[in-house]
Amino acid sequence: MKRLSWLLIGMTLLAACAGPTPAASVPAAASTENIPAPSADVVIASAKVEPAQISELGFTISAMVKEISVEEGDLVQAGQPLIILNSPELEFAVIAAEQEYASKSLAAELQKAEKVKYVNPNTGFIRWYAIPREVYLKALSRADQSKAVWDSAVANLAQSTLLAPFDGTVVDLQVIPGESVQANQPVLVLADLKHLQIKTTDLSERDITRVKIGQPVEVYIEALDVNVPGKVIRISPIAEIVGGDVVFPVTIELSEQPAGLLWGMTTEVEIATK
Repeated sequence: MKRLSWLLIGMTLLAACAGPTPAASVPAAASTENIPAPSADVVIASAKVEPAQISELGFTISAMVKEISVEEGDLVQAGQPLIILNSPELEFAVIAAEQEYASKSLAAELQKAEKVKYVNPNTGFIRWYAIPREVYLKALSRADQSKAVWDSAVANLAQSTLLAPFDGTVVDLQVIPGESVQANQPVLVLADLKHLQIKTTDLSERDITRVKIGQPVEVYIEALDVNVPGKVIRISPIAEIVGGDVVFPVTIELSEQPAGLLWGMTTEVEIATK
C-alpha cells in the first residue's frame, strides 16, 4: 500500500515539473503578421534596359555582298548606305530601260508637230503633211510605258543597297564581302542606343489591371546604383508566357538617360498606381 502511495506521489511531481506545453510546438498562424502587405498604391517589378528602336535588317533579293561601308559600333544616320550587293544584271536593266525611254520620248516629241515637212529627193518639191493628234498620243503612251519600265528597273536596283532606316548604332554585322546572302536573311542589327528605355515582363494579369499609361515610375538601376524617374508609355495588349506565367510587357520611358547605362542592365521599377 505504501509503495502505491509513493508511486502516485512521484508521478504527480513529474507532471508538475513538466509544466505547460511550449508555445513553439503549436503552429504559429500569427507569424505572418510581421510581413508587410503589398501596397495598393505601388506595383514593383524587375525589368531590363532595351533600345527604343532595334531592327534586324536584310535584303529582299539574293546576291553576293559587294561592299560593306560600316563596322560594328559605327554610328549611322537614316538613309545611309550600309551594305551593297553585287547585281550587274539589275544595273544593266536600268541602263537599257533608260535608253529605251529616251528613244520613245524623242519619237513622241517628233510626232507632236501639227505638220511634217517632206522634200521630194528627185524634184525638190516640198509638201507639208498634217499629223493626226492620235499619232502623237500613241507615241506619248509608248514613251510613258517605257518610263514606267525604267522606274521599275531603278526600284529593283535599289533593293541591292541596304539603307539605315533610322539613326542608330551598328551592334551586329553578320556577313562579309564576297559572301552570298539569301532573300530575308538577317545581315545586320541596328539599334538606337542613344534612347534606351525600360521593359518589364514581370507583371501578372492581376497586377496589370492597376497599371495605366502615363503613371510615374521610379527606376532603380542596380549596376549604376542610381534611381531615375520615368513614366509608363506602353502596355502590351497581348499577353506573353514567361516561365509558365501569363505576363503583360510594360515599357517605361526615362526622364533622363544616366551616363554608363547599357543595353541589358537589370533594374527594379516601382510604378505609382495612384
